[in-house]
Amino acid sequence: MQVEPYLNFDGRCEEALEFYKKALGAKVDMLMRFKDAPDQSMITPGNADKVMHSRIHIGDTTVLMSDGRCTGKTNFHGIALAISVKSEAEAEKTFAALAGGGQVQMPLGKTFFSPRFGMLADKFGVGWMIVTAS
Repeated sequence: MQVEPYLNFDGRCEEALEFYKKALGAKVDMLMRFKDAPDQSMITPGNADKVMHSRIHIGDTTVLMSDGRCTGKTNFHGIALAISVKSEAEAEKTFAALAGGGQVQMPLGKTFFSPRFGMLADKFGVGWMIVTAS
């Protein structure tokens, strides 16, 4: 069994894909647009070129992403993605890349369980926790 997060960006998926490629080195494995769907009834005004489904890899992790219903109302409350990194330098770099345009919730710093830990919501509202393995 494997659990894979599926994030709906409600119309901003393409932007999110580009952001995660730059910020995290994400690799896009698959991308399907609404206009490519066999069932053309799924197409609504303005969504033909939007992302119906995509699969990316961030390190060894698969993340699935979509534009969902393209309402423009993302909601990532109550969930965060955790990234474990090997060094404090990598934590600093990753945190800074994801924080651009977002909101820092807990600045990156030393904790009782990690030499570097921090929390933020990126510019799409996705929650992230960065932790350096101790």
